[in-house]
Amino acid sequence: MYEVRFHGRGGQGAVTAANLLAESAFLEGKDVQAFPIFGVERRGAPVAAFTRMDEKPIDIKTQIYKPDGVIVLDSTLMQVINVAEGLKPNGKVLINTQKDPSEFKLGEGYKVYTVDATKIAVDNKLGTETNPIVNTAILGAYVRVFGNVKMESLNKAIDRQIKSRIENNKKACQSAHDSVKGV
Repeated sequence: MYEVRFHGRGGQGAVTAANLLAESAFLEGKDVQAFPIFGVERRGAPVAAFTRMDEKPIDIKTQIYKPDGVIVLDSTLMQVINVAEGLKPNGKVLINTQKDPSEFKLGEGYKVYTVDATKIAVDNKLGTETNPIVNTAILGAYVRVFGNVKMESLNKAIDRQIKSRIENNKKACQSAHDSVKGV
């Protein structure tokens, strides 16, 4: 079983990202779960979302406490949240930032990757400059870093779930995929 935790802020698309990742894995024949957890919902508030995938049926119905990977949609959350909490040894962390992966010290054995999903989202007119929607861009980077779903499946999931700017979202995916640092 492979478990992923997303950290973002309300309005960035963390919940949609978890659902798109689950749909991508489902299209490849995997059993999946995707679900969010948050407090009082409001734009800008911290949000966590989760995706679980496996080749065989998933019977557990709990939160994900020990993820294999962590995706950070807003690096400012790292000032108030330990995003590596519970991360399995040799876990991967993908962060939306302009910074180089070497600038992050999250713990021994963790591999850090970065991508400027914000710039990519803005360049592709996903959201606004002040409120970019970075979910599809970060998932394009996810495909390259984690390698457990294919870009083709992600594009199909976008076709099925995204209602506007579908081609812009696909371009953002590819751009992020091609510009990940740390690979």
